[in-house]
Amino acid sequence: MTLSALPPIGTPGQPWGPAEIAQWRARQVRQRSYADEVLAAIERLRPRFDVQPYGEVVYGAERYPLLALRNGDWHSGLPGVLVTGGVHGYETSGVHGALRFLDRHAEQYAGRVNLLVVPCVSPWAYERIHRWNFDAIDPNRSFREPSPAQESAALMRLVAPLRGQFVAHVDLHETTDTDETVFRPALAARDGKPFEPGSIPDGFYLVDDTENPQPAFQQAIIEAVEPITHIAPADAQGQLIGTPAVAHGVVRYPLRALGLCASVTGARYTTTTEVYPDSPRATPEQCDAAQAAAVCAAIDFVLAQR
Repeated sequence: MTLSALPPIGTPGQPWGPAEIAQWRARQVRQRSYADEVLAAIERLRPRFDVQPYGEVVYGAERYPLLALRNGDWHSGLPGVLVTGGVHGYETSGVHGALRFLDRHAEQYAGRVNLLVVPCVSPWAYERIHRWNFDAIDPNRSFREPSPAQESAALMRLVAPLRGQFVAHVDLHETTDTDETVFRPALAARDGKPFEPGSIPDGFYLVDDTENPQPAFQQAIIEAVEPITHIAPADAQGQLIGTPAVAHGVVRYPLRALGLCASVTGARYTTTTEVYPDSPRATPEQCDAAQAAAVCAAIDFVLAQR
């Protein structure tokens, strides 16, 4: 029996308890290796960057070291830029786009910005290709105190001593077809709510901050990514993923109120990228390249303001 053919978990209309979460957890299958695909890539980058352990995620006997990379010492007077990937572990290009940026582009910013890059915030979910962590919690709704997610709490501890020094934060994500077929139905079941079908935007888009909109910053990123992969058009209601589009390929969410990762620094310029890897018009190479281009465009924009 495939996972998709398994009977639903829980009782409709009733939120999950510990038994249902345990049942859900038992269905999660390790499908790839954080050590082989992420830690090994970071190790190859070690001669060129400072690798900083910032904790570990521990679930039973499983332990995942958490690593960040810097482009040398932190110099006062330079703008700080945070890049995060893999907050949702199943969003592959977020992780590999961050690694691609480090490998191919980051060194051009040496002496110009203070870079802090966290390629994979959620390693357990990366291995299971899932949105949630071990406890069926969405780390990207958990950037608040006290955080219910180990992954989010660890990143907040890393960033806390540097708050006020970041000018920009780019959080790399994907929106996949499985959001609609797997993760949103699971979310509705977990919370005891009815599932309301939606739609997946066909292309790349960005999430700006409702409380701190930066339209020129978002536009600069859209313009840099558009030659690499197509930008999602708004639907017939003028929306992307159920939210009004405020510009070509841009929506806005209240980042802090929702506990989203892009709120963690308090930086002036923040964005969440959303690549669409399931499009027949997009390859994994394009998705990774689009993520790296988004980071470069964000940094270039920041430097142009100085």
